[in-house]
Amino acid sequence: MLLSKGFEIEVYTGTPEGEIVGLSDRIVADLDGFIIEPDSRNVEYTTAPFTSYDRLLCALVLPRRQLRAYLQRIGNYTLIPGSTLSLGGTDTFYRSDPSNPYHTYIEQTYGTNVVTASVHINIGISDPELLMRACRLVRVEAPLYLALSAASPFLNGEPTGYHSTRWGLFPKTPKHVPLFESHAHHIQWVNEQLAQKTMQNVRHLWSAVRPNGDRRPYNLNRLELRICDLIIDPIALLAVTSLIEARLWQLISDPNLDPLTMSALSSQELVELADANEMLVAKSSLDATLRHWQDGRSITASEWIEELYGEVHPFAKQRGFTCFLSPVKKILREGNTAQQWLRAFEREPDARAVLVREIERVEQQELELDRYLCQAVA
Repeated sequence: MLLSKGFEIEVYTGTPEGEIVGLSDRIVADLDGFIIEPDSRNVEYTTAPFTSYDRLLCALVLPRRQLRAYLQRIGNYTLIPGSTLSLGGTDTFYRSDPSNPYHTYIEQTYGTNVVTASVHINIGISDPELLMRACRLVRVEAPLYLALSAASPFLNGEPTGYHSTRWGLFPKTPKHVPLFESHAHHIQWVNEQLAQKTMQNVRHLWSAVRPNGDRRPYNLNRLELRICDLIIDPIALLAVTSLIEARLWQLISDPNLDPLTMSALSSQELVELADANEMLVAKSSLDATLRHWQDGRSITASEWIEELYGEVHPFAKQRGFTCFLSPVKKILREGNTAQQWLRAFEREPDARAVLVREIERVEQQELELDRYLCQAVA
């Protein structure tokens, strides 16, 4: 038996030349299964929670095929990879729903710093205390998942100096989020934030990872990892997801794998370490030198992921999903999306050319996955 997994995918729409165009209001009106974001330039779809990686693969690909067909019907539009407004557009917020007061608050408070595209990875855990322990572990290791997923080195047509400009700019809210010691601690803390207006509602907890459920903060049933840039390659996304799932199976088998009990650092020091590691990874992704949560030792993100891969591989093998885990090694060898884009930019310093090639590559990959894998599964 595997854990259930589901995704929230935000993606930009625009032209084959890389210009991002706001179409979400039209998409949501005409297609089932798509959701608006506050800015109309990206649109979201979610997958149902599946335990099977094969089914997840097609749940990722098929809505995109449907969306692409629709975009071609209404004009020469496509999907734009990346997690920031790579070629421009940061000067204006394009509201998808001008009458929504929460969207008004977001626009006025954060501006276009939140007009980003990402993937939220949800993994089902129904026991609330196990969920809190899982959130603690994933919180201190979340920078590793950002390192694998970084895909936003450009903004307004230029390199920014970040591999994940999205996470470098993103307004994490509230500014300080503790490691929750228990479900009761989480409930108390959320209610305090709501009373103090540091959170506008229960959804307004924008941290690297959070517990989620049908009636937050009381009824919780899943861990939501929010730190990742948009992983547009479904195979790579499932690889990152399988790394998380294997780590959670390791945690389930060993309850002592808990930062609050295994680390030499205090709870506050762990929060500060995790926050600092996130910013280091936003800057340099796999090349970043981080501090390990167990003892504070220095280690590069890529070395840490190699270590983690070796630890969790037996758990993936035991449950039969090592074939989905193994592409993590390819990301470590070839670099994440941001690193590949920056290497291409060094050869030809034209962000638009880099993006146009990626648009074409992604569409071709989707077509092949649909043709050779998803049709067979269907």
